[in-house]
Amino acid sequence: MYEMISIESSLFMRSFLPDSLTFKTLGAGFAALLLLGCQATDAKKAQPVTPDFGANVIILDPGMSPDAIQNKLDSLFKQQEANQFGPERYAVLFKPGVYHNKVKLGFYTQLLGLGQFPDDVMLQGGIQVEARWHEEDATQNFWRSVENLSVTPDNGTMQWAVSQAAPLRRIHVRGNMLLDDNGGWSSGGFIADSLIDQQINSGTQQQWLTRNSTVGSWTNANWNMVFVGVKNAPDGEHWPTPPYTVVEKTPLVREKPFLTIDSTGAYQVFVPALHTDTQGISWQQAHVAGETLPLSQFYIAKAAVDTADSINTALNSGKHLLLTPGIYTLNKPLQVTQPNTVVLGLGIATLKPVAGNVALSIADVDGVKLGGVLFDAGEKNSDVLLQIGDHKGTVSHANNPTTLHDVFFRVGGAAVGNATHSVIINSNHVIGDNLWVWRGDHGNGIGWAINKTKHGIVVNGDDVTMYGLFVEHFHDYQTVWNGDNGAVYFYQSEAPYDVPDQQSWMNGSVNGFASYKVGDQVTRHKAVGMGVYCFFNDNPSVKLNSAIEAPVSDQIQFQRMTSVSLGGTGEITHLFNNLGDAAKPGNEVVRMRAAP
Repeated sequence: MYEMISIESSLFMRSFLPDSLTFKTLGAGFAALLLLGCQATDAKKAQPVTPDFGANVIILDPGMSPDAIQNKLDSLFKQQEANQFGPERYAVLFKPGVYHNKVKLGFYTQLLGLGQFPDDVMLQGGIQVEARWHEEDATQNFWRSVENLSVTPDNGTMQWAVSQAAPLRRIHVRGNMLLDDNGGWSSGGFIADSLIDQQINSGTQQQWLTRNSTVGSWTNANWNMVFVGVKNAPDGEHWPTPPYTVVEKTPLVREKPFLTIDSTGAYQVFVPALHTDTQGISWQQAHVAGETLPLSQFYIAKAAVDTADSINTALNSGKHLLLTPGIYTLNKPLQVTQPNTVVLGLGIATLKPVAGNVALSIADVDGVKLGGVLFDAGEKNSDVLLQIGDHKGTVSHANNPTTLHDVFFRVGGAAVGNATHSVIINSNHVIGDNLWVWRGDHGNGIGWAINKTKHGIVVNGDDVTMYGLFVEHFHDYQTVWNGDNGAVYFYQSEAPYDVPDQQSWMNGSVNGFASYKVGDQVTRHKAVGMGVYCFFNDNPSVKLNSAIEAPVSDQIQFQRMTSVSLGGTGEITHLFNNLGDAAKPGNEVVRMRAAP
């Protein structure tokens, strides 16, 4: 008779004992040792096992050597600092505790605290994003993020010189913040659900959205600074001097789900509840409303091994989806058909269709949450990269809307990409929270006839709300809004840079296509804090007739609009319909308080 008893990695054999020998006849000490071994085995079984997130998820523990942590972080930054279109993706997870480290953050890197609250993870050294790799010009500092931790900057100021697709969420800055690099241009950006103890200096930032945060104070402005549900927001009564647009409360929002661990070390995803009429951070209470989902309910996908089929099998079985860092090449759509499904990306996880297919489709169901994902168009044209709802329907999702958080789109830049539309929203009551929809204007696979598109985003659903909508460089209307009762809080857009000549960009007899087009059938719409720019650098004689086009009605309201001819390179002749002065050389910035 041979029986093995495991105590961690040690093996105990009973084979050397006579069959008649029992615990009663064993020596007390040896019996106690065996009993202790069994208890240790049980205790070991009770300890949660760290999930296999793959090699590109770096998990840090405060018990590690600060020097070892710093070496990891510095090595990662060195690799990613200028890696704008590289394939590497990383997530750095901080277990609760205090870290005496300073983090410099490069491309495709997410920092995520694993505590229940931001102050559970404390970086005593700070976080820094600068643009030395690009001559202090931060207009290309994209694709990175920080969530759910607190920062004590070593010099008192956290530098976050970024542009689009670089969100800060659920952070506590114990000091000041600076949003540029030594006066070089920056074109951001987004902060939500965050506490900044002292002053935010936006520096040269062209535009910025701050939502549901508490700030000590704010200084500086450029073209379009919008504050929604922010405590201690600056005074917006004197717009446009300075151009601060202030909305006192956020009408309806759900904060982004995030990965966390409990007191036993078990990994979970917390899904915040839906909130109405809010101001300030969501985590000031001891108990934050929401749902905790054990990670056992998630399929943990890895780009190196998973296919559309394997991921769809998991989704169809009722699993949520955690996309670990990487680029997922898809020859068919990922299909979310179950209500309340959570699809959460780590480390700017990227979905890339390669067969002219949709990358991700979400059925017309309640409560899907999609966050932290970059859609990158493949060379073979896709009609759409993300589709929500198969067609315009009548189903109400008012009590449990689908929400999109830090969802980004790219057509060209890393390589040739083609997509007629980046995102189409057919479902009703969808909430978007920081979307950057970008036809590449630099990098690889770039050109008027190379990275071909039509629209960036088309909204057919009713009662759709967007907080922070950035849409840039598409060939036709950038944004088409056909649904009724839509609302946008902060919009930033640039016309395509690379129009070869006016004849190539005509909407019938009209010069160019408006950035923001509200359908003629729409009866109710609201948009606050709008910025539309042009930079026709291939042919500065090109003109755009109107930045915004919409039906004229008392129920269609546009407030605080700005058009800019960047460096006087081209012209936007009118701001709204055929109203407003031209933004052009010598008169580069034009504003309108309200329309119609």
